[in-house]
Amino acid sequence: MNTKYHIDQNPHKGNRGLTRAWHAAKNSWSGMVYAFKEESAFRQELLLLCIFSPIALALPVRPLEKMVLIASLVLVLVVELLNSSVEAAIDRISFEHHDLSKRAKDYGSAAVMLALVIAMLFWAIVCIPLLFNL
Repeated sequence: MNTKYHIDQNPHKGNRGLTRAWHAAKNSWSGMVYAFKEESAFRQELLLLCIFSPIALALPVRPLEKMVLIASLVLVLVVELLNSSVEAAIDRISFEHHDLSKRAKDYGSAAVMLALVIAMLFWAIVCIPLLFNL
């Protein structure tokens, strides 16, 4: 199949320039609203970001370290959104149990867990020396 022909036929791909950017921003905001309303894990991780970002900003560390601490928490949200999109797509196809559907959802869950581990490691690396004056 000719990819150019396929894209030209897609009614959602007709916008260009600022119009495309505006629609993309609206869709992104809509995704954030859906995630907040429908995904308790997203709300919990967003709460972590809201609590720990001011803490990161208040820590007596370099600006780069503050940025890494906050970015690690944002990474968790990004991965959670991707996980939620996989789950939504699978649920759209069928609620019936299927090994491949379970595997895809488990992969997404594992990705969220790894993002959380990364965030915890970054926070530990930055905060433990502060706690013990190292």
